[in-house]
Amino acid sequence: MTEPAGIDDLLRFAEEEDAPGRPESRRGGWLRWLLRTVLVTGAVTAVLVAVLRAVGFTVSLPVLVAGVLALLGVRTVTGRLAPPPPSRRHTRVSRETGPPPTRDALRTAVNGWELPLGWATSDPERFTRVVLPRIAELADERLRQRHGVTREADPARARTLLGDRLWAFLAAPGRRPPSPRDLAAIVAELEKIC
Repeated sequence: MTEPAGIDDLLRFAEEEDAPGRPESRRGGWLRWLLRTVLVTGAVTAVLVAVLRAVGFTVSLPVLVAGVLALLGVRTVTGRLAPPPPSRRHTRVSRETGPPPTRDALRTAVNGWELPLGWATSDPERFTRVVLPRIAELADERLRQRHGVTREADPARARTLLGDRLWAFLAAPGRRPPSPRDLAAIVAELEKIC
């Protein structure tokens, strides 16, 4: 059985999902990680022992190994907490715009929604194809997490929880995308689901 999608999975857009990435091999991955960790720990420990003996210090080998492992652990954790690299569309530097902006996770998230929501006025078909299903997934996820239902499983209860305006927007979207004011009202109603 597959695990349900989380909010982070739902916020990712189709363009990001189609980006080519390097394939990760699950099988044997932990063996490579363990071997690399043992080799790096051994090498760093050997160098530290040699340097400390050269200066006249003696330190217990288990304490030294534990210190090296702790430093490697901190390095791994901080590496995983680093913000993601900027997307390709922000890496181009032109004479008019200057260097790309600093990497800020909140700014990246806001910019990630700014362009697709702009499609509501510039590209209605793309808005209907890309943004509208994401908003519907967010509504279903919110309903599932807060009330244990989805629009498909229990439409009557979902309709009462969503309200008529949000239900109409998700069930039968109009031929033209909503105005920014209408979209803000729809998002506010989505946030009110509790």
